[in-house]
Amino acid sequence: MTDRYIVQAGPVTCCHHIIYLGGVIRGGLFGNTQNKAFGFPSGLGTGTTTGATGFGAGLGTTGLGGFGGFNIQPTQQQQGGLFGQPAQQQGQTQPTQLYQQVTALSAPTLLGDERDSILAKWNQLQAFWGTGKGYYANNNPSVDFTQENPFCRFKAVGYSCVPVSKDEDGLVVLILNRKEPDVRAQQQQLVESLHRVLGSNQTLTVNVEGVKALPNDQTEVIIYVVERSPNGTSKKIPASTLFSFLEQANIKVQLTQIGVVMSVTRTELSPAQLKQLLQNAPAGVDPIIWEQAKVDNPDPEKLIPVPMVGFKELLRRLQIQEQMTKQHQTRVDIISNDISELQKNQATTIAKIAQYKRKLMDLSHRVLQVLIKQEIQRKSGYAIQVDEEHLRVQLDTIQSELNAPTQFKGRLNELMSQIRMQNHFGAVRSEERYNVDADLLREIKQHLKQQQEGLSHLISVIKDDLEDIKLIEHGLNDGGHMRGGILS
Repeated sequence: MTDRYIVQAGPVTCCHHIIYLGGVIRGGLFGNTQNKAFGFPSGLGTGTTTGATGFGAGLGTTGLGGFGGFNIQPTQQQQGGLFGQPAQQQGQTQPTQLYQQVTALSAPTLLGDERDSILAKWNQLQAFWGTGKGYYANNNPSVDFTQENPFCRFKAVGYSCVPVSKDEDGLVVLILNRKEPDVRAQQQQLVESLHRVLGSNQTLTVNVEGVKALPNDQTEVIIYVVERSPNGTSKKIPASTLFSFLEQANIKVQLTQIGVVMSVTRTELSPAQLKQLLQNAPAGVDPIIWEQAKVDNPDPEKLIPVPMVGFKELLRRLQIQEQMTKQHQTRVDIISNDISELQKNQATTIAKIAQYKRKLMDLSHRVLQVLIKQEIQRKSGYAIQVDEEHLRVQLDTIQSELNAPTQFKGRLNELMSQIRMQNHFGAVRSEERYNVDADLLREIKQHLKQQQEGLSHLISVIKDDLEDIKLIEHGLNDGGHMRGGILS
């Protein structure tokens, strides 16, 4: 949900506003003059209203028609608000209330002297603030100023997503005064309760499309009902028909018992309804601000401007945004964890693939050795065949090519020499780069000195042994000569 706010601001008290407001009473209210002061809608006071044809035009007014699943006769609509209140009744009551409000703001006759002007300013302040009561005549009751009055300044315009579901989809939203975990844990009991509300008709099946948490420990449940005919076919109950049934007085009592506080349909608006909604500013919203909101719409194809009256509505939308942000962050964290797990699995798989490749190569070499030995044993005692001679010639040719100075062997020797040079340079650089501790160097020198002394002693022993061996050889030679002379 994307919200942007345009706050309607204005002076609290101003004399020319009071005079101009009086002109509205005499011209725009009783005559045909259209005046846009204080954000009056263009059709206000002419017998028709735009509220009933805006968000909920026709919602809840459609009878059951040919749908007999609920076994209920069409009844007269009794619900109020946007969904069932006749437009004619609104047109009859709204001008009277507006007339009383305008009279209390512009020309009260309660005291009959100059104090009435002070009272008018006080009524204006209450109307701008959206709270309090306005007194304007002795014989008439006071006027209650709420935040819904057209003069309240604490109004803003935000944006909501355009509904995309069709009436044929049958989606109806139920708002429950329960927490989301409790609703999910008792989802089956909720479905059974709704089925009993529908009359326990065996041809009807209640399905849950989605469950979403709302602020103030409330939960939004989206349902649809499927009707199965005796011939085996099934169809979804239209959203308008299901909503009309749920809005009946006796059914609303049963829904209240299971925790349902409100039911809403979110069907897409027709182009004519959307055009009418955008053309006519809602009651109490300045047409200039409404036009600016339409211009500033970040995505006119998916978002529509909606009025927000009072701080409670603004707080509610802020809480919904914060909750949606938390849900998105939770989903992002889950996706991040899944990605990390997939990366670990990928690294493990790559390591296993490399291991299996090495194992495959080893097995291939072993198989090749076995084949060679088997072929040697099979061919032992036989003369060399022609194809084997051809194969030997090809192998000799390949061997000569490999041994050529400009071929692979020469290049391999060059690479080996370069590697040795790099290793030598690396050793030189490492000697220059690293320093040995003085104590350690002293110990190394002492150790080398001892090794050198040991080697010198070993060399002297070897020399002595060599002299002894020479002496023995010389003695043996002399003894031989003496035996030779005696024998002769």
